[in-house]
Order: sequence, then structure tokens, then C-alpha cells
Amino acid sequence: RPHRPGAQHDRGGRRAVLTVDYDRLRVGLGTTVIDVGCGAGRHSFEAYRRGANVIAFDQDAEELANVDTMLQAMGEAGEAPESAKAQVVVGDALALPYPDGSFDTVIASEILEHIPDDDGVISELIRVLRPGGTLAVTVPRWLPEKICWLLSDDYHANEGGHIRIYKADELRAKLIAGGLRFTHSEYAHGLHSPFWWLKCAVGVEKPDHPAVQAYHRLLVWDMMSRPALTRVAEAALNPLVGKSVALYFEKPDSDGPAI
Repeated sequence: RPHRPGAQHDRGGRRAVLTVDYDRLRVGLGTTVIDVGCGAGRHSFEAYRRGANVIAFDQDAEELANVDTMLQAMGEAGEAPESAKAQVVVGDALALPYPDGSFDTVIASEILEHIPDDDGVISELIRVLRPGGTLAVTVPRWLPEKICWLLSDDYHANEGGHIRIYKADELRAKLIAGGLRFTHSEYAHGLHSPFWWLKCAVGVEKPDHPAVQAYHRLLVWDMMSRPALTRVAEAALNPLVGKSVALYFEKPDSDGPAI
């Protein structure tokens, strides 16, 4: 999956551009978490660091091997509580190999836009979430994504690329129809949208373009240093051009209808 905002992290997984809010998901010591379509592992690393019991789940065995190496290094370096557990699992998001209600928290960040049967994946995400549990789904936001598609066919027309553009209310309705209760939405990565527009304008196959490299250095500097100036700038940009939209849900305890 080539277009996830900010998959960078430092050696220990301490700094990453995260799309989901772990406090809102109530992730902490002993929380059981599955990160479906974990990619390079940025959300799995943070959940592990907070003391959760994490499964980093993806179909890409090669990438998962790197995730596993990082998780083991974090454990050995004491960057996660001793009680926390983490493992990687190769599999298909359309057939998660877990019983109903297995997890306190389910994360699916920047994956649904890649999958033809998104309804099937959504059904699985809801199935493995326990009653009372929390779920976060993030996808590229409609307007920034639409601009990328208009600027470049190569941005999305590739194997494993983006096959649809979501409107947040339509995606929200899909999960509510599955029985979840919607709790919150927010936008993220406002600084990343102009970066991808620039990449699309000059050609996504040209990562060495001077302008692209300069902007990339800015993003890495921001990730590592977290200066106040860029934090304020991104907070202002997120509602306008945030690259991703994050939707949060809870699974009702009762068998009654979600509200």
C-alpha cells in the first residue's frame, strides 16, 4: 500500500506520525488490540509501547518481518512494559482468524481504500470487536484525495493502490449499519496533503525531485522535533486539508440497536 500518510518511525518506534488517538480508544495496560493492515507497524508500535497486547496483522509477510524485528527490539530495549505482548500475523482481512468479540480495540488505518470488498472487511472488523470495545477506521479524506487523483493517474492506478475515494458520512453509515455507535471524527496530517499534491504534480515516480526532497525533509524534521510552529500550523490545516479522516466507534454492550 503505497500512500499511507507518514509511515516513518525512528529506531525504537518512539516517534511516528500517528493517525489515531489512543486515549480516545482507551488503549493501555492489558488492552487487547488488533491492528488490521498494519503496514510498517506504526500503530502497533504505539499500542505496544502503551502496554497493550497487540496483534500486528497484514497480508504482506515481508513487511511483517520488519515489524516483528522492531517489536522485538522495543521489548529488548524496555520500550514497552514487561506485561505487554506483541506478535505479527500474516492473513487476509476478509477472514480474520479470531472468534467473535476477541479484541478490546480494533484499528484499521488507511486500508479500506485499497480493498474491493470493503463491506466484507468492515464486517470482520466489527465481528472481532468485543461488546463495549472501541474501533478506529481511517481513510484518505475526500477533497485532498480527489486532488491527488486529478493530478496523477500513477498515484492510484497501480497494483495495490487506491481504488475508491470515501466521503466520511458514507463510510460512517456503513459502520453504523453494522451495529456500531459512532462517537467522534477528526482530521489528521494537514501538512501531508500539500506534499502529496506536489508529488503528484511532478510525478510520483520522481522521489528525487528537489522540491519533493525538500518537503520530505520538512516532514521528517517535524516528526522528529515536533516544533510548536508546525504543530500549530497542522492544527489549523487539519480541518481544511487534513490528508486523513479518522472515525471512532464503540460496539454497544447490549443487543439493542446502535444510536
